[in-house]
Amino acid sequence: MTLLATMPGLRRMLAASALSVSMLAIAAPAASAAPPLSAGPGTGWLRLAHLSPNTPAVDVYLYSFANPAARVVLRHVSYGTVSPYLPVTAGQYTVAMRAAGAAATSAPVLSTAVRVRAGYAYTVAGMGPRAGLRLQVFSDLLTAPPGRVMIRVIQASMRQHLVTVRAGTRVLAPDLAFGSVTSYQAVDPGTLTVRAIGAAERTLLTATWPAGSIHTLVVLDDPGHLTIVNLVDAAGSQVTPAGGPATGLGGTAPRPGTSTVPWLVTAAAGVLLTLAGLARSRRAGRAAHGTQ
Repeated sequence: MTLLATMPGLRRMLAASALSVSMLAIAAPAASAAPPLSAGPGTGWLRLAHLSPNTPAVDVYLYSFANPAARVVLRHVSYGTVSPYLPVTAGQYTVAMRAAGAAATSAPVLSTAVRVRAGYAYTVAGMGPRAGLRLQVFSDLLTAPPGRVMIRVIQASMRQHLVTVRAGTRVLAPDLAFGSVTSYQAVDPGTLTVRAIGAAERTLLTATWPAGSIHTLVVLDDPGHLTIVNLVDAAGSQVTPAGGPATGLGGTAPRPGTSTVPWLVTAAAGVLLTLAGLARSRRAGRAAHGTQ
């Protein structure tokens, strides 16, 4: 999970920097290009998300009932960020959210239990408005019918309480209410343009959807309009979930028992390298223009 993506526009810039970060941190790049995770028998997957627009950043804790001392801590998680899939041993877990920077011994803002089955994947998301914040557990699909693409929609925009999402001429979600999620729907593979339509607002996402892939489209608030994020739940029917989604630097999320400091240093270095490269390119372009 990225700790820096406080605005959707910045999240997209950071997502473009994920390649630099991944080369330095040996971490998964953005979801559309991430390799599948490898895991042995008895393993499931958990993905954690903050999808409440007016809820401040939180720290997310993952506890195992089998070993309460072992936990994953994701710090300063802001709206619109989603972790990569975390491989975990099948069993019972508790997901807890605390205000960003709060002591680990403080009472969580909210928590929920989730049972992970071997070979299955789940998304646990903070949903709804701050006053009615809840943790919701979604069962993620890992297999698609032959020759088909599976897509579902999560409506996480509070700016538009009702949003209609179309993929090509297909209506995926008619008047989907804020805080709601659709079931998966099968569509034909190929290049599709996705539109999220609210009150005189629309946003476009054009992507190629390969057969056997599975996607979750998240409608988010962006300053002045809506945006859509495409999360790749699985890259094919016979592979395990893909890694970090395009909402940030999720592929660098720490694993249980690791310090977040090396991760932060590496992520910052990757972003700085990318921004430095962009600056050099712009200077070179201006210099070339001046010589003509």
